[in-house]
Amino acid sequence: MRDKNVFSFKRALPRMSWSPQNLYNLWARTQGPKSSEIDFRRTSKSLFQQRWRSKAVVRAYHGDYINEKIFKRWYLPETLPDVRPRKQFGSDTGDQATLQEFARRKQKEKDYELEEQERGNAPVGSLMFAEIERRIDIFIFRCCFAHSVYEARRLVIHGDVLLNGKKHTDANTRLAPGDMVSVNPDAIRFFKPRQPGHDDVNNYDAQKEEAEKSDKKLSLTPFYLPPYASPWLFIPSYIEPSFKTCSAIYVRHPTSRPGYSEIPTPYDADGEVVRFAWEWYAERRPRLRSKSQLDRMPDDRALRMKELANERESLLKDTERISSRG
Repeated sequence: MRDKNVFSFKRALPRMSWSPQNLYNLWARTQGPKSSEIDFRRTSKSLFQQRWRSKAVVRAYHGDYINEKIFKRWYLPETLPDVRPRKQFGSDTGDQATLQEFARRKQKEKDYELEEQERGNAPVGSLMFAEIERRIDIFIFRCCFAHSVYEARRLVIHGDVLLNGKKHTDANTRLAPGDMVSVNPDAIRFFKPRQPGHDDVNNYDAQKEEAEKSDKKLSLTPFYLPPYASPWLFIPSYIEPSFKTCSAIYVRHPTSRPGYSEIPTPYDADGEVVRFAWEWYAERRPRLRSKSQLDRMPDDRALRMKELANERESLLKDTERISSRG
């Protein structure tokens, strides 16, 4: 953890943590006395001050331990994505028309337009943090395998995490769709001996006593939740977890639908706070990336797999061209 006073009540900046102090900061910043600092409907602050304040509170939650320079260079998208279904212009014939009909693209376009009329536009502002959500440490926190993103990062660095069956110690790695992450059960705090104030979710202690009296083998796993953990117990839809095996699959990249964003955030997914934060970074994003900078880029498995696929495709084309000449 970079800042030992990360849960300061004076600053009241929500973080990725189940701490009761963080839960109070979440209330204070969004509903309590600190919420007026990010309510810009009636304010004397300049546009610069509004953007800076929005950037500060948003970054405190989304990757506060990531260096600001690194965040702007590697984790900030060039533009906010367009999540609307891709429309086709002109008339398709032959195989292309059959493929479009099989994919039901026209029906998807109609359904999306109806949903957009009912709920409004998709909140794409929060998708500026899509690259952050792909990090393996944040992925472990979203799976509810760790109490905080700081603990999830420690699990990765200490070698308690497997990526696709192999030991992985780089917490900066960005996952690709289909990657499976497994966590060592002995390192998860939920399964360790019960601490004062923790809830026995599956009544393990009572069943253990009954099993000892009747000399039966207990197949139940202990599961102890810390106090005030229920507000954080949710799994985003782009994650497929398996709590029996302490593993999860990164199914796809997060997206948004009209009235709904898949990226969890304490603030309105397309509200003025997120929009001001995007405007701040849009004006200050580094434009140039030298070869030395590219060598220092955090591991991106999706990009690496794309490059490998392109290499295979070019190799197949070269092989076909050589065989046709022969």
